[in-house]
Amino acid sequence: MKDKLLEILKKHLKKTKTIALLEIQQQLPGDTQYEEFAKLMEELEKEEILVPIKKHGSNGSKYVLYNTYRINKEKLKMEFIEEIHRWQRKVDAHINLSSYLSLSEKEWKEDLYFIKKIDTYFKEKGLPKEEATSPERAYEIVHNEKWIDEGGGKKLLERIKVWEYIKISKQADPLMLAVNKKALQGLNHQHLIVENKSTFYLLLGFLNQTQFTSLIYGAGWKIVAGIEGVYKQLDIESEKNTFYYFGDIDYEGIAIYESISDKAKLAVSFYEALLQGEKSLGKENQERREEVLKNFVTRFSYEQGLKIKEVLEGGYYYPQEALCKEEVLNIWRALS
Repeated sequence: MKDKLLEILKKHLKKTKTIALLEIQQQLPGDTQYEEFAKLMEELEKEEILVPIKKHGSNGSKYVLYNTYRINKEKLKMEFIEEIHRWQRKVDAHINLSSYLSLSEKEWKEDLYFIKKIDTYFKEKGLPKEEATSPERAYEIVHNEKWIDEGGGKKLLERIKVWEYIKISKQADPLMLAVNKKALQGLNHQHLIVENKSTFYLLLGFLNQTQFTSLIYGAGWKIVAGIEGVYKQLDIESEKNTFYYFGDIDYEGIAIYESISDKAKLAVSFYEALLQGEKSLGKENQERREEVLKNFVTRFSYEQGLKIKEVLEGGYYYPQEALCKEEVLNIWRALS
């Protein structure tokens, strides 16, 4: 309840430095016990955050409270400063919170959720040893691939002085891809991106039996930054290409696709074949991405979408490796 009291006082300070006891009580939850409230008010008096104006009289209760109090702005700010110091002692040593001492409490509250996420990431995984794209690193830290580039993440990481530690690659890694020489001579090009290396090698032997120009190993999140590099790697014009994506049916695989959905089509027929097989257990700890999942299932029939939702919500998933060699060629040929 102390946090609630401090919130009331900070809000009131925007109008005036004095506050009536009755005004404080009116803003407290209806089930607040008077004795608990009185003890907290006494605590705030001892901390000199509240100074009673005694000439305005008291309420005459067993636990005496005064009718009016003066709010000590500097002491109230000290409470905020001490909170930052408490967090500084708790978080990973690489995180520096000193910037917040000169920022507003509103900014601190807005950033604290992400600071906790970064702290957990450092404590569980340590400092990154290898570079990663910003979407990949953002997903690792806060499970939102757009956070660094579009959600204010870069500014926050610089503010707490950890930007240099998270190793964001300035240039995307070149993609591992295989080329169909015959299709490369054409004017229009189709490319199939697969999330995992094992699926890349499974499909590799069939590339020359399709109309596709290339088979691309997306390497998880690396495809998000690397997809634009395909044009230079193959020396082809960007206007004459169609990309298809095939990944795992799990929250992360879906999130990867949604990050490039403006550049690539979903290879729906591969996913439909996966749904005919057995689901696997092993992704129950993945963070749920309800909005991403909602967008993803719109590309399937109602029944298929419902099945995908039920499987993922139950902690199961469909690995793309579940497709056997015999069925992938026919699916791929039909995709073009």
